[in-house]
Amino acid sequence: MKIKEMFRDDIDRTINGVVQVEQEKEDVIEQEVKEYVVTTELKKHFTKFFNEYSDSFDRPTDNVGVWITGFFGSGKSHFLKMLSYLLENKEINGKKTVDYFEEKFDDQLSFMNVQKCVQVPTETILFNIDVEGSMHKDDTAVLKVFAKVFYDHLGYYGNDLKLAKLEQFITKQGKMDAFKEAYEDINGESWLDTRAEYQFFEQDVVDALVEADVMNENTAQHWFDGTETADISIAQLVDEIKAYVDSKPKGFRLLFMIDEAGQYIGTNTSMLLNLQSLIEKLGSVCRGQVWIVATGQEALDEMIKVRQDEFSRIMARFAIRLSLTSSSVGEVIEKRLLTKTDEANTILDGVYENNENVLSNLYAFDTELKDLKGYSSEDEFTRIFPFVPYQFTIMQKVFNEIRKHGHAGKHQSSGERSMLNGFQESAQHIEDKNELTLVPMYAFYDTLHSFLDTSVRSVIERAERAASNNNGLTVDDTNLLKLLYLVRYIDDIKSNIENLTILMADTITVDKIELRKQVEESLNRLQKQNYIARNGDIYQFLTDEEQDIEREISNQSVDSANVISRVCSIIFDDLYTTKKYRYSKNDFNYDFEFDKSVDGQNHGLTTGGMKLRFVTEAYEDPSTLKLSAESSHSDAICQLSTEFKIFDGIEHALKIDKYIKQKNVSQLPESIQNIITNKQKEARRLLNEAKEKINNAIINGTFYIGGRVVSISGTSVQVILNKALEMLVEHTYHSINMIDHSVSSDADIRKILTGTEGLMDGMEPNKEACEELYKYLEMKKMNKLPTSMSDIQSRYQAIPFGWKEIDIAAVVARLIYEQKVTIKHQGSMIQPSNTQLPDYLRKKSETGFTNISIREVIPAQKMKAVRDILKDYFDVMDVPNDEDGLVAYIVKEFNNEKSHLEDMNKQNDSTIHPGSSEIKEALSLVNKVLLAQSDNIALINTICDLEDDLLDSKDDMRAVENFYSSQIKLYDSALNLKDSILDNEKDFLYDIPEVKDAIEKIKEITKVSNTFKYNRIPELNTHIATINSIRTQEMNQKRVELKSLIDDCMNEIMNAASDNQAKVQPLIDNAKDAYNKISIEIDQLNNLLGLYAKSNRIVAVKDSIVNQIQKHLTQTTTVKEYVKEYKAETKQAPKKKVRELQRNVIFREVELSSAEDVDRYLASIKNRLLSYINDDEQIKLK
Repeated sequence: MKIKEMFRDDIDRTINGVVQVEQEKEDVIEQEVKEYVVTTELKKHFTKFFNEYSDSFDRPTDNVGVWITGFFGSGKSHFLKMLSYLLENKEINGKKTVDYFEEKFDDQLSFMNVQKCVQVPTETILFNIDVEGSMHKDDTAVLKVFAKVFYDHLGYYGNDLKLAKLEQFITKQGKMDAFKEAYEDINGESWLDTRAEYQFFEQDVVDALVEADVMNENTAQHWFDGTETADISIAQLVDEIKAYVDSKPKGFRLLFMIDEAGQYIGTNTSMLLNLQSLIEKLGSVCRGQVWIVATGQEALDEMIKVRQDEFSRIMARFAIRLSLTSSSVGEVIEKRLLTKTDEANTILDGVYENNENVLSNLYAFDTELKDLKGYSSEDEFTRIFPFVPYQFTIMQKVFNEIRKHGHAGKHQSSGERSMLNGFQESAQHIEDKNELTLVPMYAFYDTLHSFLDTSVRSVIERAERAASNNNGLTVDDTNLLKLLYLVRYIDDIKSNIENLTILMADTITVDKIELRKQVEESLNRLQKQNYIARNGDIYQFLTDEEQDIEREISNQSVDSANVISRVCSIIFDDLYTTKKYRYSKNDFNYDFEFDKSVDGQNHGLTTGGMKLRFVTEAYEDPSTLKLSAESSHSDAICQLSTEFKIFDGIEHALKIDKYIKQKNVSQLPESIQNIITNKQKEARRLLNEAKEKINNAIINGTFYIGGRVVSISGTSVQVILNKALEMLVEHTYHSINMIDHSVSSDADIRKILTGTEGLMDGMEPNKEACEELYKYLEMKKMNKLPTSMSDIQSRYQAIPFGWKEIDIAAVVARLIYEQKVTIKHQGSMIQPSNTQLPDYLRKKSETGFTNISIREVIPAQKMKAVRDILKDYFDVMDVPNDEDGLVAYIVKEFNNEKSHLEDMNKQNDSTIHPGSSEIKEALSLVNKVLLAQSDNIALINTICDLEDDLLDSKDDMRAVENFYSSQIKLYDSALNLKDSILDNEKDFLYDIPEVKDAIEKIKEITKVSNTFKYNRIPELNTHIATINSIRTQEMNQKRVELKSLIDDCMNEIMNAASDNQAKVQPLIDNAKDAYNKISIEIDQLNNLLGLYAKSNRIVAVKDSIVNQIQKHLTQTTTVKEYVKEYKAETKQAPKKKVRELQRNVIFREVELSSAEDVDRYLASIKNRLLSYINDDEQIKLK
């Protein structure tokens, strides 16, 4: 049965598939209304609109907007026009529009509101805003279009608002008919036919205006000559619209039905604001009498999503929003075009039953999109035959994408092409074929060809000419090229060989394997002649400009090393970004660096340790034998699965990048810039695809570790490579498990060194590691090679150990604690108690200066001898038995002894005391011992060598120790008293026999000599007491004498005043004050020299006061003036009396034998001289 015989309605009949809102031919309108399919979805839209629209009859509203959204070709223009017909309820061929639609609604209840609304007198202004609007869009473009179509609707010439306003003025005067008659009489043509060119008939217009008595000639000429254009505001237009609807019967409604409003406004916020202001004004003024119904390919909220705050009010005004989807389009196509006869249904049922499995296998797309599929049932097959379900989905996307990417011309953007047209014409191409024939996807191209841009058509036409001339292409090649254009922008279906083969299928019985082979051959021919480009397994249609650019890109040279470098970057910077692999064992972690490479090309810095390698199909020798051998040491090799081809896409992406860098893109034509932008997107896509392929190639790759192929499974690259590195660590660092307990800080190391871990004997960790390190040190000792901690750290951090530096330090610390090794830093032996020892064991700046060696064992006999010496020397009973303990004890105690001796020795800085030489000798011996503390053996040997000297010194120091602890203060007191008497008070005391004898005894007892008698020091107490007793008696006697002198002087002053005491009382008071102060000083003075000096001062005060009294009594000066003068004199430096002294009194005879003796002698002279220079006295030495 031929396909054209299967349909209930003639497939070749004329169907106005694309509705033009301006189309008003009655026969076209009748077909549109009769064949309009009210789908389930459209029924919901009609019902929603009329429910809310009808509410405005009962409750006036400001929200008078309706926004209809639908993809290109979805039927939104058709829906808008049908809504317009319904609202006006036009009579079509003797039948009201509502009656046509009542037959299409199977639910009378939902149709009641429709019937209610159409009874109201209604006018609609239906227009395509893109057609009616000006090419020069400004901020008020929307207002101008509304004004134009409104004046057109009123019968005026809306294209020229100046003329429309004139016509409106004439009409208001009721003279329009008279004007038209006058004009036609004068011009010979009707006014409506010639008004568009009225400027060419200036005189005729003026004469007609005068003849119809509209205005006089001067006014008419002035109107004609005026250069101003008739502007109109939103408020003016709304007022005119309001006046118009008010002139109509009660309940009248006016609707502006705007097609393609969304496309016209686009992203122009000024026009969107203009529409917002207009609908707000219409809503607030007309209160539901005037509505705006608009269509757009984008939802209103999508158009304003960037600036929702600014356009929030327009959302409220367009409260009714209807969205048409693809399901509605498919249903329309089925009902208007594909409805079959009963006979056809029977035949097709049989075809499906016989070929169900074939059809199921034929349409198995390589895509994740579930609605790209073949037939799901027998019913679906018979309903949409000869089409396939996926075509409805794809063609919807094709229509949208062609529009988006600028390959649709003006006609298509105006609605000159629809899916209904496309499916009808595609079916017509195979109408003479039988029931086993299907419409291939490429057939849809011919329905679009004439509406596409030249850049696309020229490519197809050139290919068709080549095919017809047998010039390297075939008809199948051109069909495939058409298909590649259709799916060019459809991301949901990859244009790979598998999908292209399915899309090319044109019969149910096609041999898919043979068809695939034909498709591959066609692709090769098309690619060879540069009609298409291949990116990996994806093929892409190229326009002429794209072909030129693709040719240049293909001719770019890219070094293979750059491709490998990009593979490295994808693997190590995107898929597996781990810088150090963390290996976890025994509840602690190890971080391992590893080198990275692809096909021998390193990525990043190399460490020379473990290596994670990747091998591609480009590797020079990827044999199992070679890769196994290369992985036998410290390499983990992943041989990428060859199932995934990764190089072509990366190479092409790099070629694109290289091509673009050579171009000054901003200076190129816009069309070329757009292609380059798409090429940049293509490069990113290719790299993303390469990344995905590499990801899969790793997951499905073959791994070589430890010289053999290993099985590693996982769902991600991260998991798989972590497992590979774990195996590599255990193979490479096979001695890592010698560390069975890890430490975390220096504090842990110090606990090991001091034995404060709290471990039971025999439970010490890391025994195997300790044994390994000790054996290594034994080998180094045998070869007489020095070993630094830097050597130890390097060896045991490297392969095959991989120990952490802190764990290495901990192992060494345990050997130190067990006294198996010796640590020296810069030549000095370091004891376990040294707080810096952890740094010396692990800090990089210190390990090079730190040596480690097997400890040399000190003989037990020598250890015992030293212990005995120490017991005698320090008078102790218990000394440590172990070497480290003993050495620590020696260092500590001898340092204490040194401090003690130095403290005693400091007391000899100013005065040489008995035992000074013994202290120096003992200090010398202690320093010799401490000098050897950097070496345990040397320290022990030193003590043994100094045994006699140390013990002798200890004996010598016993009396010295007693002296410095209990006798030195008495000794110094006696010495100081003796020197004080001889230096300062010899003239007053030394001649007293008892004092002289005591001083001589002190000299005798305190004289320092090698045979100093420490037992005589207590005698000093008696001699000190004797001197102090006599000295006190002398001073008391002198004080009595001085105070008696003060009394005598005061009496003399009073006698000088005689009977005039009252007149000179202030001077007497001054004298009393001065003597009170002197008396206090006498009591406080504790040396005879000072007391003797006070007598001169006492006499001087008396002489001064008596002189003032006498002066006052013999002159007329007031007492107050005398007092003032006296005080002034006392403030001035008084003239001092000169006292003569013999040199031999000051500089006594003495023997000096040292610097200390000189210092003491000079100090005594200084004190003696200062004692004479007292108050107003000066001294003169003779």
